[in-house]
Amino acid sequence: MAYDPALCTARLLADGYCILPDACALDTIAALNRDCATRFAATPFCQGGFYGTRTKRFGALLRRSEHAAPLVRNAKVLRIVETVLKPYCERIILNLAQAVELHDGALAQIPHRDQDLWHAARDGREYQVNVIWPLTTFTAENGATLLWPGSHRTEASAEPIGDPIAAEMEPGSALLWLGSTLHGGGANLTRLPRRAIIVSYCLGWLRTFENQYLVYPPGVARHFDPELAELVGYAQHRPNLGNVEGQCPSVLLGRDGIDGLAAIDALRPDQTEALAAYVADQEAARGA
Repeated sequence: MAYDPALCTARLLADGYCILPDACALDTIAALNRDCATRFAATPFCQGGFYGTRTKRFGALLRRSEHAAPLVRNAKVLRIVETVLKPYCERIILNLAQAVELHDGALAQIPHRDQDLWHAARDGREYQVNVIWPLTTFTAENGATLLWPGSHRTEASAEPIGDPIAAEMEPGSALLWLGSTLHGGGANLTRLPRRAIIVSYCLGWLRTFENQYLVYPPGVARHFDPELAELVGYAQHRPNLGNVEGQCPSVLLGRDGIDGLAAIDALRPDQTEALAAYVADQEAARGA
């Protein structure tokens, strides 16, 4: 099926999820899978019922493999994500980039809505869009993500109703779902691990799941291209949110210290207009 961003966005908003087949080159997926193999082997199993005691997880993917950036910055995905989220923010931000491996015996994850991270109101506003990129084939038997269609709607029950669908797909495909959609990893009933990459985006004024500034400090982020650096947080969200000494945090990508910086307004256009009129009135009164 040909990629149609409008149709894919409509499906995402109508059902709470959609699958993009052939969204990324298989060579990129295979290379990323190879880069992750050693880290998967060295990573201990998670602790706790939510993360899963037969599951391995690790983040900071943009510094672990050069092949992670093409997934994070995938143009097909970002076009849909920005369409969904930008009505509620000036810019989106990377929420996390995480590798996940479900081993044999992994239990099904409790159904949940990811936007509950922020105790977000279910008022029709979207806070987050998530993407799973399979590194291995996803089947109902090996723990493919389970989703409850329509569970993102404001009138939907807080608890699962009816049977979920299993997002069966091949590497190269991408599953997108809303932060308001009930979902959970499936149980792995096979003997082989199921691997995937999770990339999540959220409104630029939210605190992210993965602490991007510790994961990608200036010494790391200055080697990213400007658009990727912005996506991981080296950009202000107007008005003045996320600044460093009153300046855009991207200033740290070109210098080592924060001393000697002058604070600079970073306001929305409506605020800039109102402020200009306010200042002009005072200056006019002073000159009278």
